[in-house]
Amino acid sequence: MRFIDEARVLVHAGKGGDGAIAFLREKYRPFGGPAGGDGGRGGSVIFQVDEGMSTLLDFKYNPRLVARDGEPGRGKQQYGRNADDLIARVPPGTVVIDEESGKVLADLVLPGASAVIAQGGEGGRGNMHFVSSTRRAPRIATPGKPGEHRWVRLELRLVAEAGLIGLPNAGKSTLLRALTAARPKVAPYPFTTLTPNLGRVFVSDEESFSLADIPGLIEGAHLGHGLGIRFLRHLSRTRVLVYVLDATATPGDDFEVVRRELEAFDPSLLGRPAIVALNKMDLVAPGEAPAIIEAVEKATHLRVFPISADKRTGLEPLVEALAAQLRHLERQAECPS
Repeated sequence: MRFIDEARVLVHAGKGGDGAIAFLREKYRPFGGPAGGDGGRGGSVIFQVDEGMSTLLDFKYNPRLVARDGEPGRGKQQYGRNADDLIARVPPGTVVIDEESGKVLADLVLPGASAVIAQGGEGGRGNMHFVSSTRRAPRIATPGKPGEHRWVRLELRLVAEAGLIGLPNAGKSTLLRALTAARPKVAPYPFTTLTPNLGRVFVSDEESFSLADIPGLIEGAHLGHGLGIRFLRHLSRTRVLVYVLDATATPGDDFEVVRRELEAFDPSLLGRPAIVALNKMDLVAPGEAPAIIEAVEKATHLRVFPISADKRTGLEPLVEALAAQLRHLERQAECPS
């Protein structure tokens, strides 16, 4: 399935049904009076989270969401039927933004969460409501109100507790494959990962966390070089960052490049809890490893975990550290004092 994380959609709620002008004409009720019923409410457009979805692809092929109008009122004081709401399914992490104002209308994260994006119009009032002592046969009814309509922009931001970030070919996809059941493409050349990937890491039978692989940055990504920074918004919900650095390259310099690009995109990301996964240690001479690890610790001021995602070595301490950090953040959220 194609991964689409942006879409532009027209949402148009239904119009309310018109109120009716009618009079009772029954054999034994010669003065039955006005009996026009109210119109039904127009359908609203509602977005609802569906856990089974992971892309906005459906909206690329169906960019118009139009709800039905309410039925008009009828005689004998019969109300028109309310139109059914139009419920559009979206993946967890979808942000709905009004295109004209830029206002965030909804941020849908939790399973089953929903939001009314366009409200259906109210039905008009029938003439039975306008009778009075001086107006015994009113020929007055009100039309139904139009439903709301607007263009909205949908942005998908992956809901992941930890995120892998680093330069192309640092081994992020290989690490995701080693830690989860996700199967992103892996190849010995840059930019094999063109879209974010998400997997789940199982620490034990009772504990797990989600892990996202964000496509590689390069220097100048914020200027549009390489894949640019459009995928960095998927880090907005990530609680812990994992800098994946290539031990056979210049890990200290690579770290600074990634940090600069993060800062250009969103400076608040630099304050996120983070650790370093120093990858490809199997390609480093044993005698050189301690010096490389020490140099990376000094350059990053973060905990450094030497690993080989390809050989699957050193992964257990990395997973334990991530789980411990997430548990700590959870306790802080529960007891902010």
